Amino acid sequence: MLLAGDSQTTAGAVQLAIGLLTSSLDSPQLQAWAVEALIPRDAEGLGDLIAGLHVVSEMLLHELQEATGQPAAAALQRLAILAETRRGTPSAG
Repeated sequence: MLLAGDSQTTAGAVQLAIGLLTSSLDSPQLQAWAVEALIPRDAEGLGDLIAGLHVVSEMLLHELQEATGQPAAAALQRLAILAETRRGTPSAG
């Protein structure tokens, strides 16, 4: 599991998370390969991956807030409503 003082593990987990997230941008085949090849099979590795995804999410939320000048929650709500509208799903709020 990621420890605050283990920057090498943190960097590796973030790189793994970014690799998984960006693999879908290329092709479904690359995404399928990445899921099979990059997702760890052990509990500690999965914990590190989830921690890496959390770090990436926090970084993206910070960038979203800076880009929009709005609190991240407000921007995320607008994005969710936009996504629902495009899918034809009514928004709950």
